Amino acid sequence: MGPGRGLKDAVLDRASPVPLYYQLAQNLETAIRSGRLSSGSHLDNELELARQLRVSRPTVRRAIGLLANRGLVIRRHGIGTLVVPVRVRRPVRLSSLYDDLAEAGQTPSTRLLAFETVPAPAEVAGALQQSKGSRVLHFERLRLASGQPVALMRNFLPLALKEVVTEEGLKTTGLYQLLRQGGIHLRLASQTIGARSAQRREARLLKVPTGSPLLTMRRISYDDAGQPVEYGSHVYPAERYSFEMSVVSDSTT
Repeated sequence: MGPGRGLKDAVLDRASPVPLYYQLAQNLETAIRSGRLSSGSHLDNELELARQLRVSRPTVRRAIGLLANRGLVIRRHGIGTLVVPVRVRRPVRLSSLYDDLAEAGQTPSTRLLAFETVPAPAEVAGALQQSKGSRVLHFERLRLASGQPVALMRNFLPLALKEVVTEEGLKTTGLYQLLRQGGIHLRLASQTIGARSAQRREARLLKVPTGSPLLTMRRISYDDAGQPVEYGSHVYPAERYSFEMSVVSDSTT
């Protein structure tokens, strides 16, 4: 969406002591937060913005710089200025991303990329307490929030859960919802969060440049009987996703 529609109500008071670049930045921020400039959309180039709004190019450049500092737009060489896509702020807890997105008012959807039984890799076999080479259920999903990809998720489950976690179910709801419907209640998880660069396939699916920073999460979940039921390896584009956690001091002083 160009600023012709997104800024149709923009008002710049040239007699005001408030600098024009700041007024322009405020108008652009209002348009972004109201949805008139939608997430992921391009802003017109500086010259075109200056022409449409009848201001100088340095004024436009300073306004966009202010928005970039506020985290509302990003500049990419050869692409231009983009309104920052949907950003998911997720608490660190034993919950499904699907449930967290729905609870936050997002519209979660899923593309199921793989659903198969495979011999368990060594790390997966150890995590799920399976014999090396045992067959396990493997699936890969691309999770979207309001149409924007926010996670690429690979999961391995014991083959005994194949009747509970179905291909159709994964397309329409979250993994943990399917487990709950099957009478399986997760009680504990071991979770590791890290970071690395996006590989080519990941970048294509997540719609970020190759080499972009990704947040990573590895999780092993256990049911209320202490049995492992899930090994998950997920990646998230850092520009759209963050983990939140509370920390407390164990100091007695």
